[in-house]
Order: sequence, then C-alpha cells, then structure tokens
Amino acid sequence: MIVRIMGEGQVSLADEHFAELNELDDELLEEMESGDGEGFRRTLGALLDAVRRLGSPLPDDALEPSELILPAPDATLDEVRAMLSDDGLIPG
Repeated sequence: MIVRIMGEGQVSLADEHFAELNELDDELLEEMESGDGEGFRRTLGALLDAVRRLGSPLPDDALEPSELILPAPDATLDEVRAMLSDDGLIPG
C-alpha cells in the first residue's frame, strides 16, 4: 500500500504492518475524543515514525496514487479530526 504523509512524501508499506499502525490509530482516536492534546501529539508522532520506520520511501519524482493519507507531523487536533473516518485515520 502507498501511504502519503502530508508535506513529506510517500512510502510503500506492506499490509502486514497495519495491525501495529491500527493500535496507534485507535490510541490517537481515543486521545482526540478525550481532548488529550499532549497524548494526541505524542501518538501522532509515534504513528508517523512507525510509517517511516516500517515503510520504504518512494522517490520524490514518483507519482503513485496514495491509498492512505496521513497528516503532517505538525497538524493540529482540529486538522486531524477533519481527516478522520469512523475507523480513524487508518481503515480497518
């Protein structure tokens, strides 16, 4: 799956890593619902770090359609809330 981190670029990520990412996504969703801004910032950073660590960056000139778009590291709680679906940022 191709994942885009807004403002950074794209990475190719194997489906086998989505269980780990979904755990972080669930935690992020809980923190957003409770208004835990500090927890939100920490978990968003952990989620994006996991995508970078587990994925393989695509070249900057690659124009692949992104199947998943994640917010920039400095995104606000309101900006991320606008990107959410019922499943959070990561479907499943």
